[in-house]
Amino acid sequence: MIEMIPGTVTLATLEDIYRNLTPARLDASAREPVEAAAQMVAEAAAGEAAVYGINTGFGKLASTKIAPEDTATLQRNLILSHCCGVGEALPEDKTRLMMTLKLLSMGRGASGVRWLVIDQIEKMLAHGVIPVIPSQGSVGASGDLAPLAHMAAAMIGAGEATFEGARMSSDEALKKAGLEPIVLGPKEGLGLINGTQFSTACALAGLFDAWRMAEASMTIAALTTDAIMGSTAPLVADIHTLRGHAGQIDVAQQMRAIMDGSEIRESHREGDTRVQDPYCIRCQPQVVGAALDVLRMAAKTLEIEANAVTDNPLVLVGEGRIVSGGNFHAEYVGFAADQIALAVAEIGAIAQRRVALMVDPTLSHDLPPFLTPDPGLNSGFMIAEVTTAALMSENKHLANPCVTDSTPTSANQEDHVSMAAHGALRLSKMNANLSVILGVEMLCAAQGVEARAPLQTSARLQDVLAMLREDIPSLAEDRYLAPDIEAASAMVRAGRVAAAAGVEVSA
Repeated sequence: MIEMIPGTVTLATLEDIYRNLTPARLDASAREPVEAAAQMVAEAAAGEAAVYGINTGFGKLASTKIAPEDTATLQRNLILSHCCGVGEALPEDKTRLMMTLKLLSMGRGASGVRWLVIDQIEKMLAHGVIPVIPSQGSVGASGDLAPLAHMAAAMIGAGEATFEGARMSSDEALKKAGLEPIVLGPKEGLGLINGTQFSTACALAGLFDAWRMAEASMTIAALTTDAIMGSTAPLVADIHTLRGHAGQIDVAQQMRAIMDGSEIRESHREGDTRVQDPYCIRCQPQVVGAALDVLRMAAKTLEIEANAVTDNPLVLVGEGRIVSGGNFHAEYVGFAADQIALAVAEIGAIAQRRVALMVDPTLSHDLPPFLTPDPGLNSGFMIAEVTTAALMSENKHLANPCVTDSTPTSANQEDHVSMAAHGALRLSKMNANLSVILGVEMLCAAQGVEARAPLQTSARLQDVLAMLREDIPSLAEDRYLAPDIEAASAMVRAGRVAAAAGVEVSA
């Protein structure tokens, strides 16, 4: 169980929750400010003055005053009416992360919910009652309304949830876990569904996975460099310090360390008639380094957003006011998601060119055509390269910006939206595509390095080869390749490739 102090949670903690499904709860110190804000909301609900979302309707219906005795019905109706999500259910890891982010937001003491609302989310996480969240339906303002409504519905015994691997009504799931549905008080429904937690959770997941891809790409690019007997001169430290970008310096440093001691590299320092390698070999630090720095920018934004209060209205206890604003607008998340998408697409673009380089006998420096020992009778990695080209192209299309696409909704009350939700959601597909591109590159590079025997690659890259060959043998003759590609891409996704080479770059 992870205890969190709202406003201070790091990306490392959030990645632990995402990767390991670790339950989280708020530190007890958050309770007093939460209850103080809830008391202000209770007083406003009993008063005569209209306060948005507490004793009024919502959106375009904000001018409709709601009687005190109807405030609980108002909140329940809000949740049920907003459960309009469609599409595939969000995976459990992202759903848990979304719920955790909602805890952090409400735990800042500006949402006006009672502690029992927070307690319900904590208990659901601890007992494994996971709301079924349809993945489509949010435009990223006024918050992720539809997906968060499905989360809130599970808390009150409506909608669906999973428990112990089975999908069922949320009421049944709560009962099986020994929990009870809660009844929402004034503003609590609004506090639950206003916010950017769906978009932010998906963007964070995309960030965490993209970072793994970047680390794997450094390792695999080094293996490819040895496979085609490429030069390490472009990795010389002074080149990169003269330019000064941190990401570029990091990638070059990692690749120098990975390739240190390679017999293959030492064998062609003298007498190599080639003057320069193609850009996909020579410019890996400049391209993936730039992607690293873009991911770092996105990471900074998302860490702030993960700790932010993003619902509306906000309860300013210190000032004794309840104020409407626009923190639910997910523009920051939309920009971050677009940045991540661009980085993922570019890491894949340069990796795909290295695959194409290795299978082409006119460019691969004497490797056999398509990396098969018996070309003609066998096609080797011919179509595996085509698959990487297809996925590279798909990622280019997916990388087009989402945040620039806005459409008015809710009778023009919500007339500019961020589109952060599907901007963040696409990152899962893009990272999956990238893992395949890198997995195929690793298979090709391993085959190429083995073709250089008796010369050996570096000790760290030999460790990568040993890990790979535990599950996937060399390609002596054509065989059914789909399982090999999936196994190699799974190694990339799991972080095994970078770990085998000892690569770890700080965000």
